[in-house]
Amino acid sequence: MKKDNVVLEIINLKKYYGKVRGVEDVSIKLNSGEVYGFIGPNGAGKSTTIRTLMGLINKTSGDIFINGKEFDKNDTSLKKEIGYLPSEINLYDDLTVREILDYHESFYDKKVNKRRKELVKLFLLDESKKIEDLSLGNSKKLGIILSLMHSPKILILDEPTSGLDPIMQNTFYELLLEEKKKGTTILYSTHILSEVAKICDRIGFIKDGKIIKEDIRENIEKDNITYLTINSKEIEKIKKELNLKVIDESIDKIKFINNLSPDILIKKLSNFKIDKLLIEEVSIEDLFIEYYK
Repeated sequence: MKKDNVVLEIINLKKYYGKVRGVEDVSIKLNSGEVYGFIGPNGAGKSTTIRTLMGLINKTSGDIFINGKEFDKNDTSLKKEIGYLPSEINLYDDLTVREILDYHESFYDKKVNKRRKELVKLFLLDESKKIEDLSLGNSKKLGIILSLMHSPKILILDEPTSGLDPIMQNTFYELLLEEKKKGTTILYSTHILSEVAKICDRIGFIKDGKIIKEDIRENIEKDNITYLTINSKEIEKIKKELNLKVIDESIDKIKFINNLSPDILIKKLSNFKIDKLLIEEVSIEDLFIEYYK
């Protein structure tokens, strides 16, 4: 991944629907060849950010730049450099897969048929089927092919694996890693945390329309949060003293997500009889819980 080679930049993006908040303040920079995990629960503002970025809805304020050029939704030259996969695929039901792919090919001056055939073969998609007869998984496969067949330099993915079976999910991850090697810049929006660890270089957590934390994946995984498991006959007193989020509990054993420093933790536990103490690294999933509690 090349550093300081900004391909996509969103600055102080805000979107309101009347008085209802869509996005409050989102600023993101994506470098060439980078996979950026855009993480948050449903309703946090992920899809609104992406739809605004794509020019599907108008922003309230803020700026969007692609390769240093302010994004204009009417600029077809910029749009040809972008591949977009929405969270829900809505196409012309009365067309066949082949017809919709032919139609999509007609948008581009460059030859995209070879890449189209490669992707159709990879995802085992039957081109003779009508759109209305496709399963959710096959609709998602078609959406993936449409977003990639013109070899975009920027790929915008909104909940891309919903509907895919585990085998096709792995095929998709491998495909994205190949795209990354080619230098494709990828914005990957999801609420499925296990996906992030597989492919993302950096992660941004969005909550209530704002980015609340952003860092490279390795730093986030090493964040100052741990699992803390304690065996003791004084569980209730310890729980009250530490005031941490409990993720498992029995009569004489309790497991917390801990964000206290070792020094503070030792001081707080010094007044209790501890039979056993275990501190472990946490997963991104539990960091997600910590950030959104």
